[in-house]
Amino acid sequence: MKEQLLPYFEERTTPVDMIVLHASAFPAEKLLYYLDYYKCSCHYVLDENAELIKVCGEEKCAFHAGKGYWRGAEKSVNQRSIGIEICNMSLGQHPYDEKQIDKLIPFCRKLVRKYAIPLCNVVGHSDVAPARKADPGPAFPWKRLAREGLGLWYEPKNAAKMAEDDTARLLSIIGYDIASEEAVRASAYAFCRRFLPQFVQLDEDVAHLVDNVLPDEFGFMAETKFKQVLKAAAYSYLNYK
Repeated sequence: MKEQLLPYFEERTTPVDMIVLHASAFPAEKLLYYLDYYKCSCHYVLDENAELIKVCGEEKCAFHAGKGYWRGAEKSVNQRSIGIEICNMSLGQHPYDEKQIDKLIPFCRKLVRKYAIPLCNVVGHSDVAPARKADPGPAFPWKRLAREGLGLWYEPKNAAKMAEDDTARLLSIIGYDIASEEAVRASAYAFCRRFLPQFVQLDEDVAHLVDNVLPDEFGFMAETKFKQVLKAAAYSYLNYK
């Protein structure tokens, strides 16, 4: 594995129990330049050629996720996570290179085993910061990762088994922030990025997408399909062992 270590980190104050997956719309060389320029970091970069680059030691808290929230924890997402940046020039609007995913899956499996990371804590940047971030985007293959033992998916039939019907409470069961009406709407859209990409409005202008991660209209929240999948997914998270 290549190394291009950056000095932007702090000591951990809590054990690792999360993996946060990012997408960057730059090739690795430019991404690393910008991380350095903005005094940010991650633990690993998966470059456009499906090669891993170590940027920060796992024992350190890297500066990759910013302010975020997941599953009710008060501790910093950065403090409790390993951050992996994946080079995807469309910011996950278009499919990832199969070689990248083939490299990512076994690497993440090792991290899950090493730190005993719960599968409910394998997340995307948009999951933990839904009002600010759109990555790893609607083209990220979450269903495949779940089949490979990384993260959770859902069985459609389980929607009928979930008694809870309130959208905010269902999002909270999965782990999303529901602290305000705005947070609920942003979290619902992040849920779609992961589980219902057909409801995501693609933006081919990546620079515009970075600054406009949420749609003007949230009509998908009234769709029967949205509620059914939300209930089925919440059932999976609620009953995850």
